[in-house]
Amino acid sequence: MTRDECSRQKARGIKTSKTKAGTPVKAFIQNIHHFRDEALIDPNPPDGHVVIFDEAQRAWNHQMTADFMKRKKGRPGFTQSEPEFLISYMDRHQDWAVIICLVGGGQEINRGEAGISAWLSAAMDRFPHWKMFISSQLNDSEYAAGTTLEAAKNRPQTQTDNAFHLAVSMRSFRAENVSAFVKALLDCETEAARTTFEQLQARFPFVLTRNLDTAKAWVRSKARGSERYGLLASSKAMRLKPHSVDVRVSLIRCTTF
Repeated sequence: MTRDECSRQKARGIKTSKTKAGTPVKAFIQNIHHFRDEALIDPNPPDGHVVIFDEAQRAWNHQMTADFMKRKKGRPGFTQSEPEFLISYMDRHQDWAVIICLVGGGQEINRGEAGISAWLSAAMDRFPHWKMFISSQLNDSEYAAGTTLEAAKNRPQTQTDNAFHLAVSMRSFRAENVSAFVKALLDCETEAARTTFEQLQARFPFVLTRNLDTAKAWVRSKARGSERYGLLASSKAMRLKPHSVDVRVSLIRCTTF
């Protein structure tokens, strides 16, 4: 967005820097909780007609939202989940509004997080006049849309389109098959995992060991020059505690050696 603003200013013959051009851009990006708090204070609709919620599945359910409103905002008896309240905020527009929910796959839903099904339920139960456009891939189990998705698809105001599915992660666009292999492996899809692995094994070194010392030695042998290296542990890997890797300690994310 900053580069685009620079290009626009340049086209107008205005000389500007990225720092200066980035200042108004920052106004477009804010913490979702700040956006929600504005809705509590100001009864008017938000300034923008389009809002994008990143990691939308992490919005709070009714219990978590009500607890927060009671403790932090002095509003006991709050009756809405965070998705429902956020939609109601955008629904204050009398002409039109657009909500874009970006949903990340392959992630656990933590305590108090509503999941994408809460957005679907809120739209169906409270805002039937809103149109929903849903990715045709949202029915995958990793998105945890549940039976709510089927109900949403049956309403007249809902359309599904494969174009809304971002099939390749921008973080690993050169290795999209790696993600496909891992997903097939975790989903116990044997044939899909085997087929994908055959496409990867010549380019990516997949190795397996249950010996931590062996794993460390292998990683050291692959480092070149002054490259840094380390180990990543699953949040469920409790059996690593005897090896001085306690995943319950929140500060441990990457262990270097």
